[in-house]
Amino acid sequence: MPVSPQDVREYLLASNEEFQRLAREHSEYEQQLDQLAKQPYLSAEDLAREVALKKLKLRVKDRMQQLIARHLQPH
Repeated sequence: MPVSPQDVREYLLASNEEFQRLAREHSEYEQQLDQLAKQPYLSAEDLAREVALKKLKLRVKDRMQQLIARHLQPH
């Protein structure tokens, strides 16, 4: 059984479909935020999109952390 959070993360990436989906979503949100950050000027719509993406990314990260914590708890 994995013992560190990193071990659990790797284990879940290899074996848990929900965690894999969440990791993909997190990466997609990060890429979209990177694209926005490269723009010299952000419109009001872009700024709203940036805020929404950050919230979505955080929500996904929190869920991933919940899954990791669940696997770290003694049974």
